[in-house]
Amino acid sequence: MTIEFSNFSFKYQSLDKPTLKNITLRIEKGEKVVIVGPSGCGKSTLGQCLNGLIPFAIKGESTGALRINGHDVKDLDLHQCTEQVGTVLQDTDGQFVGLSIGEDIAFALENQMIPQGPMHTLVRDTAKMVDLDSMLEKSPHDLSGGQKQRVSLAGIMVDDVDTLLFDEPLASLDPKTGKAAIEIIDRLHQDTGKTVVIIEHRLEDVLHCHVDRIILMNNGEIVADLLPDALIASPLLPEYGIREPLYISALKAAGCHVTAQDKPAYLSSLNLLPYHEKLHQWVSDAALTELESPSETLLSIDSLTYSYEGDRNALEDISFEVKKGEFVSILGKNGSGKSTITKLIMGVLSPDVGSISLKGRDMAEMSIFERSQKVGVVMQNPNHMISHHMIFDEIASGLRNRGADDALVDEKVTQVLELCGLKKYRNWPIEALSYGQKKRVTIASMLVLEPELLILDEPTAGQDYRHYTAMMQFVRELNETLGITILIISHDMHLVLEYTSRAIVIADSKLLADGTVTSIFSQPELLQSANLAETSLYQLANKIGMTDADRFMRCFIAHEAGLK
Repeated sequence: MTIEFSNFSFKYQSLDKPTLKNITLRIEKGEKVVIVGPSGCGKSTLGQCLNGLIPFAIKGESTGALRINGHDVKDLDLHQCTEQVGTVLQDTDGQFVGLSIGEDIAFALENQMIPQGPMHTLVRDTAKMVDLDSMLEKSPHDLSGGQKQRVSLAGIMVDDVDTLLFDEPLASLDPKTGKAAIEIIDRLHQDTGKTVVIIEHRLEDVLHCHVDRIILMNNGEIVADLLPDALIASPLLPEYGIREPLYISALKAAGCHVTAQDKPAYLSSLNLLPYHEKLHQWVSDAALTELESPSETLLSIDSLTYSYEGDRNALEDISFEVKKGEFVSILGKNGSGKSTITKLIMGVLSPDVGSISLKGRDMAEMSIFERSQKVGVVMQNPNHMISHHMIFDEIASGLRNRGADDALVDEKVTQVLELCGLKKYRNWPIEALSYGQKKRVTIASMLVLEPELLILDEPTAGQDYRHYTAMMQFVRELNETLGITILIISHDMHLVLEYTSRAIVIADSKLLADGTVTSIFSQPELLQSANLAETSLYQLANKIGMTDADRFMRCFIAHEAGLK
């Protein structure tokens, strides 16, 4: 099935200017194409044109032509579009229709009137592929973000469509599960010959498996349509605010000039022989300083155990401390209990056993409102936090609840809008924003309150590199200049490497490790047990015979910090 955009433009009904401008693009039957670009560049809008949401569910004006399999989309209806293009949405909660995981996966098969016997077999086999076969009776709404993403993935895998569209399929997945998802998509592509379109920020993770082309978008236009090696070797990714693969950034940091002839899109095929000497010299010459460890304890987690409705423990005998002024990450596989810790700190849940103390005071004595004055929490899904129609009002709501006067509200909100890259959206309605832009609004609404402890649950989900870097620089500034302690729950290995000095690893409800980020990332067996996978920095160090991978990663972190 071919997809062809011809000088295609689209403008949302609520906006003055077009979101897509003069798109000319042809995707051949059986191709696997990745679409990248900064937040708000039009990637998801392009996807909504493919699956029929535009123009049948989302209103606006379009010019030019979009043909799917030779048929102009204007001559089809929504049902005909969805019969040809199956979609896994970025916001998985908006996609669930069944009361259980099994029902949700079976939804497309029921619409096709597949008999129950074959349907049950297909649902079980598909669920097993994404490690959900033991959870078919559970409600999808009771799952972690990563587990929800796998339910959506399974729901599209059983459907018999010509084109599979994945809108940020990795946004909520831990690294190992993300790799498995990319492998599943690749296997589907190879076995069925379906056309696959992937919209994703995490380009390096998508390139875990082969892709045919990468399309780079900016400001509603296509600025590049290249083979992976050509794009990775070019300066286009950093120019447009897209994160390069870590190993490419490390090679450039060491002064290496990477060319397309070296096949740089995949570390497994990259010719590293010309770069050995420069990389070793770079590490040898680096002067690394040891950071002082703060001594005053801010948050203390002691023997924490919690189970949902008496079921298997989500957390089991977890103990750790966070010192005042630290920048710490909590890592682990989907469903390991990371987000449960946040809910316990917020007071939404109460521990079965153990205690949580803030500055030596048992938080069980504090009301939820009192906790919210001291601890700011930014949830993984921005739609679960937003309660106002306008962006300014959403960010200002916490200050207004505290009784701040209008002048102070305007000053602080304006400052945070600028620092979070949202200044031009000051008077916009929230529904006009992309998922990543909504995420920045929720983070800004917490940052403006300057809490003692700021907890960010998957802060980079749905964010492009340029915007999350600007935002995380602001978070780091809060940490360094105001002494706000930062706790990040994340699957983003890049983020953890660059911004946090210490990592706490949780898997299967238990604490596995608590140490420096580079020491943890130098232990493949530990990473494997926590679904974290090795970073390409560690793999690069091994490939060039570097005996001290920890030092290699510290050199890279110091270099990146020096650039920001």
